[in-house]
Amino acid sequence: ILTTLKPFGSVSVESKMSNKAGSFLWNLRQFSTLVPTSRTMRLYPLGLCKTKIVHSNWNILNNFHNRMRSTDIFRYLFQDAFILKSDVGFQTRGISTVTALRIDRLLYAKRLFFDSKHSLVSVDKFNGELKKVNLHHEVSSEDVLTKETKPNRISSRKLSEECNSLSDVLDAFTKAPTFPSSNYFTAMWTIAKRLTDDQKRFEKRLMFSHPAFNQLCEHMMREAKIIQYKYLLFSLYSIVKLGIPQNTLLVQTLLRVTQERINEYDEICLSVLSSVLEVMEPCKNVHVLQMGFRILVDQQVWKIEDVFTLQVVMKCIGKDAPIALKRKLEMKALRELDRFSLLNSQRMFEVLAAMNHRSLILLNECSKVVLDNIHGCPSKIIINILQSCKDLQYYNLDLFNGLADYVAATFDVWKLKKVLFILILFENLGFRHVGLMDLFMKRIVEDPESLNMKNILSILHTYSSLNHVYKCQNKEQFLEVMASALTGYLHSVSSENLLDAVYSFCLMNYFPLASFNQLLQKDVISELLTSDDMKKNVHKLHILDTCLKLDDTVCLKDIALSLPQLPRELPPSHPNAKVAEVLSSLLGGEGYFSKDVHLPHSYHIDFEIRMDTNRNQVLPFSDVDTASATDIQRVAVLCVSRSAYCLGSSHPRGFLAMKMRHLNAMGFHVILVNNWEMDKLEMEDAITFLKTKIYSVEALPVAAVNLQSTS
Repeated sequence: ILTTLKPFGSVSVESKMSNKAGSFLWNLRQFSTLVPTSRTMRLYPLGLCKTKIVHSNWNILNNFHNRMRSTDIFRYLFQDAFILKSDVGFQTRGISTVTALRIDRLLYAKRLFFDSKHSLVSVDKFNGELKKVNLHHEVSSEDVLTKETKPNRISSRKLSEECNSLSDVLDAFTKAPTFPSSNYFTAMWTIAKRLTDDQKRFEKRLMFSHPAFNQLCEHMMREAKIIQYKYLLFSLYSIVKLGIPQNTLLVQTLLRVTQERINEYDEICLSVLSSVLEVMEPCKNVHVLQMGFRILVDQQVWKIEDVFTLQVVMKCIGKDAPIALKRKLEMKALRELDRFSLLNSQRMFEVLAAMNHRSLILLNECSKVVLDNIHGCPSKIIINILQSCKDLQYYNLDLFNGLADYVAATFDVWKLKKVLFILILFENLGFRHVGLMDLFMKRIVEDPESLNMKNILSILHTYSSLNHVYKCQNKEQFLEVMASALTGYLHSVSSENLLDAVYSFCLMNYFPLASFNQLLQKDVISELLTSDDMKKNVHKLHILDTCLKLDDTVCLKDIALSLPQLPRELPPSHPNAKVAEVLSSLLGGEGYFSKDVHLPHSYHIDFEIRMDTNRNQVLPFSDVDTASATDIQRVAVLCVSRSAYCLGSSHPRGFLAMKMRHLNAMGFHVILVNNWEMDKLEMEDAITFLKTKIYSVEALPVAAVNLQSTS
């Protein structure tokens, strides 16, 4: 029907409008048989809708016919159309975009727009046909020829299959451009995904310099308001992924149109829009689109049927989204829990981490599914799960043991790099799996040539932090291999990396001479004390100096380091008052122990008790001054938190183990009191617990790392 509009004459504008108004109105009245009473939506930048009643059968035109001039009728009907070029004297408006004359998309399958040659264009969205009606009286044979020879629509999939490069797609566009232009951008991104990084860079340079590229961008901007919404989103995603700068007119125009048409969404559009927002950099238009997206999700979350779409939306919603929206999405996911596939359960960890929402119910249920189907789980999934657990501070001992057991059982098929990355994530979580760490040590001893500098630093940090090597059978062999590997990089290693490596060796009570001699050179020390991270370097150098003076295995005791003064170790902001009360009741008053004791080498202990050498009797501090030092056993009571131990065990981590070793070297017997356990005990039980600890007849050897009673 749209293509049968009677053409205007070639006379002047005023004459044409007055003489042909009746003919034009006759054409418009034909719509009354097809377009019933309906409600049209007005789009706003945030995608919100405001309805406006449209009178049935276009009767409003009859009222205007009697009250307005024909020229006013034309301007009223086309007030939303922007004519870019006029050959008959129409006054153009100062707007650089093309707006479509909108027909209800649910009732009518075609839309109108004006092309740059002042022709009325009808777009059939079902078959992609473009039909032109020239507004002038004469129709040239050229137009007829173009109409007869116009190319058929080609899909993005067919384009990506037939073309081998981005330039091939642009060449196809040059030969026979078809509607919509979004197919060309989608095809180019599909091809780019198949290329290597070097090939991508080369192809993108050719794409930007191709003579048809600017023309394709212009077509895309012109079609943005008339193509289906999902194709608009596909093209925007492809354009951003192809590396077209985000501050260009093309990207910003598509962003703006995406905002205006956001209420045309369906589930596919929600998923694609989520992916678009995920890859775009922050800017004003992206922020507005993000806010509109959140409003849309908040209103439509209960209508989402596909679990994958739900997870994509949750992942994109942002860490700064309102907590009410996060909880609503959590409730929706809980409702769909029975429909979760294995992949959905595996992805849920990453999704919750992306929105920074720790849902224990979802995490626990998904953990069970992951463990039940652990065999054949890809390394990427395991790494993503552990990284998400770290971000969410989710500590599930059963999940960690199950993942580590699987890696240990299939250890021979894993690459060294993958296993090391998993061990690093376990260290971040404070989890120590003895079997897996022993297997990894064995492989390092068997194949030391596979180590590079980055691997050496990571391995030393992981094993020293978890205090794993102190009682291993191949401890000495493993440490020698690591020291030898580090020696091979001494000529190229940076000062800070060398300090990190030597610090890790100190935590493990091992002191390789070559690495120490390199680190203790004056120019290296001077560089560390003047670096940007000076405070951290000074702290590690003080620990190194303490190890040189207190550890028996060190052969460099005559070296003295001149270092800035280190602040004393601060006591806890909330000292354990319950432990002080228990000690006062058990020992007979506060005169039998001392609180917040500062020791040499910047060490601090919570409580100090002085006893006879057999630890059978507590001595009051007033009597200690007159007693011989050889007749006194000093007892250090340390109140420690969960983080001082490896997850789910009483095995002390690296720094606590070193502190205990140094306190032993200073003549202390060390007692560890777990804060979380003491808080749960009644007063009588707490007194019994400390009495057993203090008056134990077992004496720990002074010369070794005495951790067996606590592990």
